[in-house]
Amino acid sequence: MTLGLPSVRSDSQPSIGAMVRGPEPTFSFEFMPSRSPEQDQQLWETIRALEPLRPSFVSITYGAGGSTRETTVSVTERIATETTLVPMAHLTAVNHSLAELRNTIGCLAEAGIRNVLALRGDPPGDPMGPWTRHPQGLSYADELVALLRESGDFCVGVAAFPYKHPRSADIESDTRWFVQKCRAGADFAITQMFFDADDYLRLRDRVADAGGDTPILAGVMPVTSMRTIERATHLSGAPFPAALASRFARIADDPAAVRQLGVETATELCETLLDEGVPGIHFITLNRSTATREVWAGMRVGAHA
Repeated sequence: MTLGLPSVRSDSQPSIGAMVRGPEPTFSFEFMPSRSPEQDQQLWETIRALEPLRPSFVSITYGAGGSTRETTVSVTERIATETTLVPMAHLTAVNHSLAELRNTIGCLAEAGIRNVLALRGDPPGDPMGPWTRHPQGLSYADELVALLRESGDFCVGVAAFPYKHPRSADIESDTRWFVQKCRAGADFAITQMFFDADDYLRLRDRVADAGGDTPILAGVMPVTSMRTIERATHLSGAPFPAALASRFARIADDPAAVRQLGVETATELCETLLDEGVPGIHFITLNRSTATREVWAGMRVGAHA
């Protein structure tokens, strides 16, 4: 489908929305589309290494400005057909006309993809640069959620920001926009990466106070190097916790110690979140499997998956 009648999804792929409302927390992994044969080999080695952990689902990101649109669709379809994993495709509105978005949604439906994460998206080049609406496109994520809902029988997820979205004026307005986005038809949400459980808990509380009841999965990324901290700040638009940064700074000259601390703190974070009743944990892998597997092994609840 490119325009016209809604698409009908394949019933072979479970709904993530149903999973996250189940009795046990979900565990999932995030991958990025590759841009070279070498990166493609790394991606599939990581997918195969993590597949035996039996995650609830996996997601495939969408490059800034839609730069990996075709690759996202093809990788998601390959995961659906060649592995035992349940895939979710990310979809962003930035730099796309409404017709292009409908075409991509149709491609996903034809590939049997049932689950989609709807994002407004970052502008290419600089994630914090000016955001410009495509002349024939959409302005906000809630519009993309609505488009997916009217285009087919999709399960739709959205993004949540434990601090606030970098473009939001304040926490209060950010919370209102999030609840509005969820009410447009979102089945669940996944947070941007964070490193302090209290940031997630404050988000959950303020959303509940605003009348929101959409399940919010926690996005977790183990710190494996000092560069990871810098990258996390750039990607999330939020400062790395000062107290935790000081712990890493004291061992900055010892890469092995930095990595060990990163795995330990990520494991502790996951345990705390699970104790607090988080509906699921979404691991941001950066297409590497070792640190995620180590966190998984250190969690006493790893057998839940």
